[in-house]
Amino acid sequence: MGRSLSSEQRERHLETMSEQYFDLLILGGGITGAGIALDAASRGLKTALVEMQDFAAGTSSRSTKLVHGGLRYLKQFDVKVVAEVGKERAIVYENGPHVTTPEWMLLPIYAGRTFGRWSTSVGLRLYDYLAGVKRQERRHMLSKAEALAKEPLLQSKGLRGGGLYVEYRTDDARLTIEVLKKAVELGAFAVNYTRATKFVYEEGIVQGAQVQDLIRDKSYTLRAQHVINAGGPWVDELRGLDGSRMGSSLYLTKGVHLVFDQSCFPLRQAIYFDTPDGRMIFAIPREGKTYIGTTDTEYHGDIAHPRVALQDRDYLLNAANVMFPSLELTSDDVESSWAGLRPLIHQAGKNPSEISRRDEVFHAPSGLISIAGGKLTGYRHMAENVVNRVVNERRVKGLDTGGRPCRTKNLPISGGDIGGSQAFEAFIRERVKQGTAYGLTKEESSRLAHRYGTNVDILMELIPACRQEWRRYDDMPLALLAELAYSLQYEMTITPSDFFIRRTGALLFHKDDVHKYREPVIRYMANRLNWSYAEREKHSQELKQHVIESITVIREI
Repeated sequence: MGRSLSSEQRERHLETMSEQYFDLLILGGGITGAGIALDAASRGLKTALVEMQDFAAGTSSRSTKLVHGGLRYLKQFDVKVVAEVGKERAIVYENGPHVTTPEWMLLPIYAGRTFGRWSTSVGLRLYDYLAGVKRQERRHMLSKAEALAKEPLLQSKGLRGGGLYVEYRTDDARLTIEVLKKAVELGAFAVNYTRATKFVYEEGIVQGAQVQDLIRDKSYTLRAQHVINAGGPWVDELRGLDGSRMGSSLYLTKGVHLVFDQSCFPLRQAIYFDTPDGRMIFAIPREGKTYIGTTDTEYHGDIAHPRVALQDRDYLLNAANVMFPSLELTSDDVESSWAGLRPLIHQAGKNPSEISRRDEVFHAPSGLISIAGGKLTGYRHMAENVVNRVVNERRVKGLDTGGRPCRTKNLPISGGDIGGSQAFEAFIRERVKQGTAYGLTKEESSRLAHRYGTNVDILMELIPACRQEWRRYDDMPLALLAELAYSLQYEMTITPSDFFIRRTGALLFHKDDVHKYREPVIRYMANRLNWSYAEREKHSQELKQHVIESITVIREI
């Protein structure tokens, strides 16, 4: 294994990066930037990445958490997108079965609504064909009785049946971090909380960037032959910094999701349904919760902190109560929520839901390469296209191309060295036995194996040392302490919010754990990272603010 994403070595990594000359510097540590870093590093290119927030803190931790084939794009006749991302989702699954899980999805059919029985049957069959769906995962058509047996909460009035097909559920933030960890294992450098403030040029060609370490307030100059702008919603801001914001521009739309406890929303079957206004919404059971989303509205606010608005919440509550009328959900039932932005490519005359999710690459006169648009599912293919451009350019200039072709189609991400999806269940059984031998419960062992894949072996090895420290931190479970220690040593966790939001997802799906274990987690991190009293208070208040924001709404004017 190469170097790791160590929180304690973060500053040293920045110092080392400033002393080297890279083939490729990537600005942006979401799934697109992480994918590019992995592709480039796996080809032998000397690669560096900086992210101004935490890794995946933007769009890549705020999606619907599905690696899906884009069924709704058939409705827009965007066949190319359906075919491309449909095939890519199988690659994502095989390379990281610990962060991607097949999920049977029910599309209910109602009289007078968007999807009729014949059009649904044909559409799902075409979807299976375009996406190259495995035989055992191809669609089934259901009668009304069969649909209600799958999900009794469905509105029965007007129900004609349904279509059952497979999507893939994921943890978007963990997918991003595992891709990035693999890139680092293969030699890439990556650092979070480091913002590009200025581009560096030689004879008018961009040759790096000046960056600011937002944790230590230090400036560094990072040099590279190629600079990739993978800033997601900030792509146009970086293009503006380069003076190359011309041609196509970003069009930001906001997507909102609400989370409910299963005690008030006991959904047993994932549902994909159309609303009276023609939009499509997911309702998905997960870890004792149910979440629904998403909205799709034009956005002009703070890019770093999109919030759930009153209109967003009420829209989703109304949609849920129409589809599941027996629940009578109210705002008091919402346990948590999140809002994310989609960095789409502007298309005149189209509303947010109609805009294509295709990606686009901008090549500026300065040499800056920017990529925008696209979907979580297609990250690997997008990265391949971008790195192909870099390699072709290097070949023309007679520069070293790394000497290897793209190999990410069959390259397991960090934690994914399991032997493919077929071996996953056997892997989980074996690691549960191992975990109980370390003194963990079967439930804890299973959860850790599912979350970390083969990296659970490294985490287990930390348990003896954690048990020694546990005397000082016994107000949190040993398993949680081991996760925290692992995240500091291997996942560059810098703040408690990083840990509770993007490393574990607790703020979204296990909010009680955040309340129960916030103080010991902060105490442990403060000791490990040598925080001053002011730093400890700052990080504590930041986490409290995230908790408040996850359960409150704003009024849009």
